[in-house]
Parts: sequence; structure tokens; C-alpha cells
Amino acid sequence: MLFNSLHFLIFFPIVTLLYYLLEHKYRWILLFVASTYFYSAFYLPYIFILYFIIIIDYVCGILIENSKNKAKLFWLLLSIISNIGLLAYFKYYNFFVDVFVAYLPNIKHLDILLPIGLSFHTFQSLSYTIEVYKGNQKAEKHIGYFANYVLFFPQMVAGPIERYDSLGKELRSNHVFKFENISNGLKLILYGLFVKMCIADNLAPLVNEFYSNPTQFYSSSAWLALVAFSIQIYADFYGYSTIAIGAARLLGINLMDNFKQPYFATSFYQFWQRWHISLTTWFRNYVFFPMGGSYVNDFRWVINVLLVFSLSGFWHGANYTFILWGFLHGLFYLIEKVFSKFIPISIGKNKIFLAIGIFSTFILVTFIWVFFRAENLDKAILVLKQCFTYSSNATKELIFSYQTIVMLVVLIFIEVLIYKSRFDTFLQNQKISVRWAIYILLAFCLLLFSGIQSYQFIYFQF
Repeated sequence: MLFNSLHFLIFFPIVTLLYYLLEHKYRWILLFVASTYFYSAFYLPYIFILYFIIIIDYVCGILIENSKNKAKLFWLLLSIISNIGLLAYFKYYNFFVDVFVAYLPNIKHLDILLPIGLSFHTFQSLSYTIEVYKGNQKAEKHIGYFANYVLFFPQMVAGPIERYDSLGKELRSNHVFKFENISNGLKLILYGLFVKMCIADNLAPLVNEFYSNPTQFYSSSAWLALVAFSIQIYADFYGYSTIAIGAARLLGINLMDNFKQPYFATSFYQFWQRWHISLTTWFRNYVFFPMGGSYVNDFRWVINVLLVFSLSGFWHGANYTFILWGFLHGLFYLIEKVFSKFIPISIGKNKIFLAIGIFSTFILVTFIWVFFRAENLDKAILVLKQCFTYSSNATKELIFSYQTIVMLVVLIFIEVLIYKSRFDTFLQNQKISVRWAIYILLAFCLLLFSGIQSYQFIYFQF
């Protein structure tokens, strides 16, 4: 079920109404049924995969807490192997077949449909058993609450990836009806729908047209297409996260912010503090730190950084392009770390220097996005070459429509206004006339300029 669909427009108000009408002790049942229905609307059989994850990690969590030494480690490994095993089969099986085909020629590809959001489910559930193992989290004895932690429908498909000590408490709390929650939730949903439907969905056909045959376009159009995808993927994922946070807020439940104006970042380090924050935090806590983090020699630290970034790329997709995408982010992160040692603090805070940092980071990130978007390495190289070479076959120009340009101006204007804040928080501090002017502007944009074709959220494939 898509957030930007009539189906959700009918489904969610009913769930919200019932949520506040029910006694607190019965709400977990409503959320479980609603989340099951929400996910089943995509493909019913795959809900049982999530049920399997719930049962395995629920049981393992209790057994980890009640065990010691090797037995405790055994139950943790069972949880890890079960979750990663599912992910490996559904997401990476055919990739590994291609890698080892020379050694295992009799193994064939399988026609496997990847369960939507499986990477998010497995990582979120794994964080629970790992924290129980480390002694930072008490095992949840109520399977219903744990099931809702894995299934919670606003963020179940594309995050943010929540820890149990945060979302678990929110799900257990007795949330009373508050106008503030309804107001702020609706603000976030309105803004999220604008970002998704007016920005991402209007840029999608332009990006798709270019990447289908890049040699048909002039080099100027290639540059424009790269920028278009850079904005599209941000608007698409940021739009989803904003709607998810808003939907949860309507129920009184707080989710973490997953984005903080990443394209205003002045460095790769800052970019990853602002982009997909929940995934960055997950890899830092459960991969980078266990590998020694920064408390190792320089060579080992470099390897750790490159490996974590590459694994982050591989998490996104079973393709060499994703691995290279992650590796390049790690490489530029390391280069920045080296050069930052020679830049005086006074220069680093200079406004001109900051502007250069924002521009250069955006341009580099935009180029690296090519490996994220292209179907394979050959297509990625072809796209990059098209930016710098004249093609005699070029016959097309990529042109932004006037409404797309207007929408981009509105987005940049609002993002500047809410810099270091959030849309709902910013509006709370404004006069009623300013608030309603922005509401009307966004509603007007949605009615007149939302994309004609509805596109599935990009991160659903992960």
C-alpha cells in the first residue's frame, strides 16, 4: 500500500479513529492487524516471512537473556544467521550465482521476488537481539508488542530503522488524543506528499528517459539528468520518511528524523550525518565499532571505513554498482579526513569556504549517484562519459517544465526556512498567517502540479 494512494487515504483515518477509540490494552491488536493488512496489500504470501523473523527473534531474545557464555552467543548467532540468511537468499542469491558461476556451473538463477523492505526489517529486528545480547535491552516477553516493533506500518517498508529501546517504549505507551499530535502529523504528511508527488514524481520521467538511452542526449542534458536524479532520490526517500513520521505522530508515536537537509552538507562526513541517519547509525554501532572503530592503527582504520561504506552500498542492492557507490563515498570521506588536518579552523568557518564545501560535496555526491541509478557498470560509465563528450548521435535535450522549476524553487525555499529544524517544528513558531499561507501553497501545488503518474517509492526495493 502506497502512502500516496487512495487506498491509504481510506485505510489510515479508519486506523487512527479506532486507535483512539480502543482501550490502551487492545491497541496492540489493532496495530498488528493494520500492519499485517498494510504489508499484505503489496504481496500477501510474504507477510509470513516477517512472521518468521518475529518468531525467531522474539524467542532468541528471551533465550539470550536467560543464557550465559556459549549458549548466549549461540542464540545470537541463530538470530543473525536467520535474518541474514533470509536477506541473502531473497536479495543476493542470483548475485552470488553470477560471482561463482565459473566454479559452480550447474547452479542456476532463481526467479525470486524480493519482499518489499526486507533489508529494513532484518536490520531493525537484528538490532534488538544484538542489544539484548549486549545487556542494553531487556527481552520483550509480550510477542504482540515485539511483532508491532517489526511490523509497525508507517515505517515498516523503508524505515527509519528504529531501536527497540525507542520504538518499543512508544508502542507500549498509552497515547491520549492530543490536538498537537494531529496537527503536527498532518503538517508532516502534507509536506511529505508535496516532496514526493510534486518533486520526485515530476523528475522521475525525465531521469528514466535519460537513463534508458543516454547517448541520445547532449552533454548539457546529461548534467541536468544527474542533478535531476540527485534531487529525485532525496525527494522520494525524504518524502516517504516525512510521511512515515507524520503518520506515526498522528497516533502519538515519535519516530526518529532520518534526514536533516543533507544537500546543505559541507563534507562527506557531514552528508552521512544528515542522510539516512538511521542506517548510518546502524552500521556505525553494529559493524564499525565491533571492528575496532577508530581505536585501531591508521591502516586498519582505512580498511574499516572502506569496508563499512562498501557494505552499506551492498546493503542497497545486489550489484557491483552499489558496492562501488559505497566505496567511493568511503574514499572521499577518507580524502576529506586527510586534507582537513591542513585546513585552519578559522578558514573552515569562513562563509565562502562553507559555500564551496556545499557546492563541491553536492557535485561529487551527484556524480556518485550515477552508480546507484545505473543498471550496471557499463551503463554508469556511459552516463559519465556523456557528460564530457560530444556525441554525434545526440538528438535530444532534457528540459525541466516550468511547473517542475517552480516546485524546485518552493522546495529549496522551504528547506532553507527549516534549516536545522523540521517542518512541523518550524511552523509551530510562525504566525497563523504564515502557517496557513504555506498550507495553501503546498495544497495548491499538490492539486495542480503533482506527477500525473504515481511512482513507487525508490527505497521500497531495498
